[in-house]
Amino acid sequence: MEATKPSSTAPQDRRQRKARQTRNALATAAVDLILERGLAATTVEAIAERADVTRRTFSRLFAGKEDAALDFVRGDGDRINALLRDRPAAEPPLLAYRRAVRDWLADRDDPAWHLRPRMRRLLALLDSEPALFAAYERIRVDAQDESIRILADRLGTDDVLDVRPAVVVDAAAGVLTAALRIWARGASGHDHDSAAEDLAALVERAYDALTREAASAVSYDTPEK
Repeated sequence: MEATKPSSTAPQDRRQRKARQTRNALATAAVDLILERGLAATTVEAIAERADVTRRTFSRLFAGKEDAALDFVRGDGDRINALLRDRPAAEPPLLAYRRAVRDWLADRDDPAWHLRPRMRRLLALLDSEPALFAAYERIRVDAQDESIRILADRLGTDDVLDVRPAVVVDAAAGVLTAALRIWARGASGHDHDSAAEDLAALVERAYDALTREAASAVSYDTPEK
């Protein structure tokens, strides 16, 4: 009988797991230190020390402390886009995006970053920390650009010449952003990590509001004079 050959992917898989663990450790350390000390008092060196890695390792993975603290946001943007790719082809684009967001928020095995401990407080800091807000916006725009490409592919169209993918994504992602900001501000400075207000329900209400307003605009079809 032929001997089983060792899998050539095993070392690579271990390296990927190790890299992911290091990245998560740095991201967690960044969140913890920023919430403990404030953004200005948190240094990259302190984050690296808390995660038990070198400063060089931090710089290889992140552009700055803000990017490290918001790495979970980037990861969840990737998850939403992966779910969007998997939606049925016949689904209208806006509904597909909404349901991708719904499935992301419903995943209790790998919770959305906003539902993890202390993340609500971090999100609330966006209003008072311009550097953190700028990093958040860069991450959000990157995710939305990918969403636009996904919807353009679903529609079989060009995302530059056809405005539909960008319009749908900007509207749908804008609804999600608005709901998240309302939810974060509800913390009122307290550490309400149990999310007394159900974020998923708030997001659904926000999408319902969008569709109602769009329907009202269509029905109000009075010609301009």
